[in-house]
Amino acid sequence: MARILVADSIAQQGVDLLSAKHDVVVKTGLTEDELIEALADCQALVVRSATQVTARVIEHANGLEVIARAGTGVDNVDIEAATQRGVIVVNAPLANTISTAEHAFALMMAMARHIPQADAALRAGEWARNKYMGVELAGKTLGIVGLGRIGSEVARRARAFEMRVIAYDPYVTRERYSALGVEQVEFDDLLAQADFVTLHTALYEGTRGQLGAEQFANAKRGIRIINAARGALIEEQALYDAVASGQVGGAAIDVFSSEPAVGNILTTHERIVVTPHLAASTSDAQDRAAVQVAEQIIDVLDGRSARYAVNAPMVDEETMGVLGPYIEAAKRAGSVAMQLAGGGVQKVRIEYLGEIGTYDTAPLRAGVIVGLLERVRTEKVTIVNAEQLAQEHGLRIEEDTAPPREPYANLVVARVATNDGEETVAVTHTTSGLRIVGIGEYEVEVLSATPYVLAIENIDRPGMIGRVGGILGEWGVNVSAMSVAAGSLDLALMVLCIARPLTPDEVRQLEALDDIYSVRQIVLD
Repeated sequence: MARILVADSIAQQGVDLLSAKHDVVVKTGLTEDELIEALADCQALVVRSATQVTARVIEHANGLEVIARAGTGVDNVDIEAATQRGVIVVNAPLANTISTAEHAFALMMAMARHIPQADAALRAGEWARNKYMGVELAGKTLGIVGLGRIGSEVARRARAFEMRVIAYDPYVTRERYSALGVEQVEFDDLLAQADFVTLHTALYEGTRGQLGAEQFANAKRGIRIINAARGALIEEQALYDAVASGQVGGAAIDVFSSEPAVGNILTTHERIVVTPHLAASTSDAQDRAAVQVAEQIIDVLDGRSARYAVNAPMVDEETMGVLGPYIEAAKRAGSVAMQLAGGGVQKVRIEYLGEIGTYDTAPLRAGVIVGLLERVRTEKVTIVNAEQLAQEHGLRIEEDTAPPREPYANLVVARVATNDGEETVAVTHTTSGLRIVGIGEYEVEVLSATPYVLAIENIDRPGMIGRVGGILGEWGVNVSAMSVAAGSLDLALMVLCIARPLTPDEVRQLEALDDIYSVRQIVLD
């Protein structure tokens, strides 16, 4: 029987489930020192968001085997420290799916029928039936940005309300759209057609400020906006201005760029419905979170794998000794291939060349999936939950092995098939680090000391490198390394490791040069 510390309040169902097999101690509101003391003889720790599980806490908890976060995020747990100490970290990523989807839908209905405003008016003694004329949802077009777990649940509910549902998610397959009965559209087309838009996408540099003044100006007049995902997806001042002008018919917002959002400008307009980040706040979600983490704790303590572990999986020492360095190579191959593809992925083919192909390649497969998905998911993507997330996205993944390709002992090759063709990236591991050795048909050598890379395909003729280098120099962009490779059809690829990312305008200027075929940026994490 193991000893389990519950350091934050969780639903009783979870406590009961753990208590049936193990010794459970509930102590909440602990300081860091008190937490360290309480963990002295514990094998498992359960927290929510209040308790900070720092590297110091993990370092002192010598008997700890598993940390469980009874919720979706794990920001309050030092994942790196846990991994280094061999402690499995689990969470409950599916617990709030229904709650969040229902709240987003509730926001949409409240906005469509002016329910908060009418309630406030009546309580203030005003019988204002004509003032709060609403609209029906039936027959209207709902645009969903992000067709993952939550977006898919919103789509199902919208179809039940007889809405036309369109969506933009470049990382979901056509088959997934079809299965949900949702029309696939580009982002600008979604804004032009939708009566309501709801956001359910991850927050990263590509989606930060995704809805701003330009997007609102070009959207269908009277469009209504719902956001129960991440506050920074929307430029708040731009939304306020668009609602005030009437270009946007209304908004319903549960998340804000900075919270608590008391005094936020979006709380000051009558046609903007606001709630204080309540999407996941249901007793049902809390019950599910507690039960899901309790079940995983029991599995780990019994020597089984956890369903939603967020750090390193249990791999035997021999396999990890050979494959370990190539898991990062696999992630790099998947990440670069997805960035080059830009979305619309239909199929992924992974090839393992060399000795690595003779072992169980599941960790490498998972590594490629992590690279493919880590920039487009809200929750953390790891080699443990990668397979589940790939299924969620409808990714078709094929694998093959082959002999080594000189001069490399081992290679991981990711081939990403999109609507427009195929992107191929080959990566290996050397004593000096990860090395990209193939992009498409080009054999390159990219060992980057910077996180930013430019891949420029151009007509293979003298002077191209000098022209590009001169322009980058004028912009004050330092080039730390370069690889150039010739291809077929008189084309060549120059790959430049640069000190900073180019702006969209700078990319357009390079693309406008004579004899430049394409300019693509890659971020190497």
